[in-house]
Amino acid sequence: MTVNLSTASFYDKSNRYLTDLRGQAARLQEQASTGKRLTTSSDDPVAAARLRSLSRGERLAQIDQNGANTAMAEMEQVGSSLDATAKIVIRAQELAQQAANGVLTPSQRTALGVEAADLRRSLLTIANGENGSGHALFGGQGAGAAYAEVGGVVTYQGSGASKPIDLGEGQTVTPSLTGPEVLSFTVNGTATDLFAVLGALSSALQGDGSDPVAASRNAMDGLSAGLERVTTAQAVIGSRMNWVELMDERRTTNGELRAQEAKDLGAADLATTISRLQEVMTVLEASQASFVRLANISLFDQLS
Repeated sequence: MTVNLSTASFYDKSNRYLTDLRGQAARLQEQASTGKRLTTSSDDPVAAARLRSLSRGERLAQIDQNGANTAMAEMEQVGSSLDATAKIVIRAQELAQQAANGVLTPSQRTALGVEAADLRRSLLTIANGENGSGHALFGGQGAGAAYAEVGGVVTYQGSGASKPIDLGEGQTVTPSLTGPEVLSFTVNGTATDLFAVLGALSSALQGDGSDPVAASRNAMDGLSAGLERVTTAQAVIGSRMNWVELMDERRTTNGELRAQEAKDLGAADLATTISRLQEVMTVLEASQASFVRLANISLFDQLS
């Protein structure tokens, strides 16, 4: 009985040892093929938990990057609209300056008035521009068009503030401005906007009965204030774009740091892994050969 128990124990221990070696070899082969040191969380629970945290951080960073891309795209649209608005105001200033000299014929003033009306219509089109989602660029958080014209009077229909976009790390950016933030201002203490200034200039030059020269000079004051308002808006949007770019650079740097840490934690050293695999395979082959030789030796042969 003692001999039988000893023989069974030998087989059991040998089997467990060979199974362990095969397991080591399988893990090393997987590490070599995937380049990952951790095949299961149990290989290194602390490192595995940190890798999950890094992966979650990367997913959140991608969400933040999508928000930044959306904000940047909208601000580029806003910037283009502001550039076009500035060109309209500058051209309107040229028209007002020509009309203010008092030497034009009625037909010449009418032609200038018609162009001023065209500029006003173009400005309304720009003010009602939409972003990539179909929302009014200058309408704040209101639905529909930012401005509406009723009876020749253009009025703002949007809300009082634009919606901010999350950039991550507790930071946000407002990608647009409301219509009044761009087009409304005061002249000598009186509130007005570019639509009213252009409308008054156009009507006076086309013979509404008011003094076209005086109206042109008044328009120059309003257009100067309006252009200052537009250039201020351009500076605001430009600074916000710079802020988003700064956040992008920071996000990229943090992403590189996460990637390096993940590599240090989870990546397998290929040379070391292959060397270890060869060592385990050598031991495994030698152990299997020894087991076969010993198993073929009959205890009864030794006793005979």
